[in-house]
Amino acid sequence: MAAAATTPDNLPEIIPIFPLPGVLLLPRGRLPLNIFEPRYVAMIDDALGAPHRVVGMIQPLDDGGSTDPSVYPVGCLGRITSFSESDDGRYRYLITLTGVSRFTIVEELEDRRGYRRVRAGYGPWAADREAVRPGILDRPQLLTTLKRYFTVNEISADWDAIGQTPDDRLIITLAMVCPFSPNEKQALLEARDAGERARTLMTLMDMASLRPGEGDERPKH
Repeated sequence: MAAAATTPDNLPEIIPIFPLPGVLLLPRGRLPLNIFEPRYVAMIDDALGAPHRVVGMIQPLDDGGSTDPSVYPVGCLGRITSFSESDDGRYRYLITLTGVSRFTIVEELEDRRGYRRVRAGYGPWAADREAVRPGILDRPQLLTTLKRYFTVNEISADWDAIGQTPDDRLIITLAMVCPFSPNEKQALLEARDAGERARTLMTLMDMASLRPGEGDERPKH
């Protein structure tokens, strides 16, 4: 069955959520995930059979080991744009989510097959489905900040590829892949727009350059 188009007027009200600490999905971003835990395998089974094929990525408020932790009120809806099944026993699915829109949890509903579901609101995040205007950042300043951040944190980079990446794509990629702490990732997610996210990103990189090694909480999933 072909997936239904996910348009601004066609976002699903009830969605499954996948709480993962330190994992950030942004609108127009792409997030690969290995799915192996039985309840999340069930979630992906159901999502693949549903019209929109979506999952809500969200961060726990406290990574204390609870199986059903409290979560931040804002996450990002992702559409399954590719998937494959494994036959080596390490995981069931390898999927890629493409970010569609941020959402706010209106209420949490009863679990289904072990995974959590919520009623989602998209009203505050209408701009996520609009085209991003060019010139949203001071690119020379970003590159200066980025080079210092990468040097201090001993991160290698393909500067030719970075130089050819459009502003919006560069901000999304850096925000998703840089090893910021969960609360810093949440600040990037909840930034009002792409311009504010770019400024927040540069502030976080400046702070990390002054205190290398801190906040290096890499995703564990």
